[in-house]
Amino acid sequence: MADDKQQIRDLIDNWTRASAAGDISKILSLMDEDAVFLRAEQPPMRGREAFAAQFQKAIEQVRIEAASDIKEIDVSGDMAYCWNELSVTMIPLKGGPPMRQTGPVLTIFRKKADGTWVLSRDANLLAETGKS
Repeated sequence: MADDKQQIRDLIDNWTRASAAGDISKILSLMDEDAVFLRAEQPPMRGREAFAAQFQKAIEQVRIEAASDIKEIDVSGDMAYCWNELSVTMIPLKGGPPMRQTGPVLTIFRKKADGTWVLSRDANLLAETGKS
């Protein structure tokens, strides 16, 4: 189980680095085809294609920097969850003040047949904390 927890930590780190690099293909490889993202005051975002479209739109306007403070990871068979405190800063590419969002995130991961973990469901309770 310790190895599974480390793989999940690595997945989160890889996601953060790929987000900062604008590497959509890397991020998509870290999620289930039918991943669902729950966000405050917005309809659920379903699947890789919807995520890719939203992410592409975002990185055309901002550079994304994120940091996770993992509070808990629990693994049970081929399912796991992670609760972390996330901080995301979006820096406008055309200038202007950065926008920061922080808050808790609860993520469910699924272990695939090849032994790799992927994000399956994500409930994101980020709130804007103002300009950085």
